[in-house]
Amino acid sequence: MNPITLISLLLCAFYTSIASAQVFPTVTVKRIPISGIGIEEGVCRRDPSDIIQVDDRYYIWYSRGPIKSGYNATVWYATSPDGIEWTEQGQAIGKGEAGAWDFGSVFTPGILIAEDRYWLFYTGTSHPFQQGMPDSKIGLAVADSPDGPWQKLSNNPILRNSDNIDDFDSLLIDDSCAMIRDGKIFLYYKGRQFGRSPHETKMGLAVARSVQGPYQKHKSNPVIQGNHAILNWPQGKGVAAMIGVTGPEDLKNSVQHSEDGVHFAKTHNVIDGPRAAGSYRPDAFTGSLKAEPISWGIEIGKHHGNQLPYLERVEFQWPGNQH
Repeated sequence: MNPITLISLLLCAFYTSIASAQVFPTVTVKRIPISGIGIEEGVCRRDPSDIIQVDDRYYIWYSRGPIKSGYNATVWYATSPDGIEWTEQGQAIGKGEAGAWDFGSVFTPGILIAEDRYWLFYTGTSHPFQQGMPDSKIGLAVADSPDGPWQKLSNNPILRNSDNIDDFDSLLIDDSCAMIRDGKIFLYYKGRQFGRSPHETKMGLAVARSVQGPYQKHKSNPVIQGNHAILNWPQGKGVAAMIGVTGPEDLKNSVQHSEDGVHFAKTHNVIDGPRAAGSYRPDAFTGSLKAEPISWGIEIGKHHGNQLPYLERVEFQWPGNQH
């Protein structure tokens, strides 16, 4: 082949590859200390729920316990007038009775407002996570007020890990994140397969016609091939998910969007994304088809050494004044 022709072909291929490589806009994250549920000696606060606003107060729920992990915890809550100064109000959901499926721990809460009531999803284990095989399942409690009292459903747990060892959620399920979509409840959760590491956690979806269930796991599960913590919200006519450092390289540190809530594709890069955060996402309870991107939330603060986890505020800065 003529050398000039060869060089021309190589240059053509090079510039074609550059043109076809998609450049994604970037979301950045700003962190702000908060009071009331921040750093406290001897207290672990982690796994925050999404945030709701009732009248002039914001509410958040979270795991609270004496150790770093959530596997010896109960669900507590706090309120705030501004999302920065918080007042811890006390325990919302306690452990079950001896022998119950949630006797070992209750943690990673998720909040939903639907059917004129308040619903708290939570993860439960029957024994300490470190003793024997994990057995985490997802339960549900309901109240007429965000301040409680909370009543656990009699049909708990409402979602179980799979009995099929080959399924992505055969080892454990956790970290529920629910929203109203098309008149149904879309419950996103994380799952891990037997023999897999925490870095191989994936995201699943279960759907129900009412909050109490029954919930049917989606046939397309896992709907996202990674993510250790679920941060999902309605956006536009679809659903968005912010992915951290867990998953395939092309998935990490990104925002994924889906028009149908099932099939996701990348829309943004994320720099220094949140750690196991919950967000303020009022559109999650309305079924809106014009939902805005999230602007702030609460995450687990970056702790070191023997320091116990704590909570802090995160603010999301979208490119081009998208929010």
